[in-house]
Amino acid sequence: MDIRPNQTIYINNLNEKIKKDDLKKSLYAIFSQFGQILDIVAMKTLKMRGQAFVIFKDISSATNAIRSMQGFPFYDKPMRIQYSKKDSDIIAKIKGTFVERPKRKKEEEGDVAKKSKKKSAAQKQAAAPVMAQVQPVAQMAPQVQPAAAAPPTAAAPAPTAIPEQPPNQILFLTNLPEETNEMMLSMLFNQFPGFKEVRLVPGRHDIAFVEFENEVQSAAAKDALQGFKITPSNAMKISFAKK
Repeated sequence: MDIRPNQTIYINNLNEKIKKDDLKKSLYAIFSQFGQILDIVAMKTLKMRGQAFVIFKDISSATNAIRSMQGFPFYDKPMRIQYSKKDSDIIAKIKGTFVERPKRKKEEEGDVAKKSKKKSAAQKQAAAPVMAQVQPVAQMAPQVQPAAAAPPTAAAPAPTAIPEQPPNQILFLTNLPEETNEMMLSMLFNQFPGFKEVRLVPGRHDIAFVEFENEVQSAAAKDALQGFKITPSNAMKISFAKK
């Protein structure tokens, strides 16, 4: 039975070994090229493993994503993509058609039982999530503080003031987010003809090199992905590498 086109795409046959956060970041990296993404839903429950939903702002973005990425080798497995059978909650709320789902009796009974158990161990339960939230913030702090403290000396023109290099089959990427990995960049650039490999720089998460077979092919990828946002706050900068 045909499924009505809508803003949400359903993806399955995903690699179940990938952590949920890494999966969502990688899905954002390869699908944000088709349009604004409102949300990505991925769960590691037994029923939902190997599956995800990507919710676009408009239907045309979802349609282009399905046409372009159907069968794309994502973490060594070809993705199977189709429109979602129902509107996601976020889209339903935008349309004004959202209806709160009533809880089943068993779920309500289970919630009551869980709440009574949690009361006795409330303090222990509260400590763990707080520490889990503090750790990522602490890890991010070193990145944010130097940028804020450095304006007088680092004066930002340095990266942009570098003159454009002559065409080269090797591209130089800058302003990459900390979570960037080789697989993520390979999936982005692999869609362009002539792609050969991605080379990361040890000890540096913010830069990388991408090699193509010739200068014409590297230029096409450079123009297409210039300013591509791997994350909402990191617009990738691409230039030809120095010869």
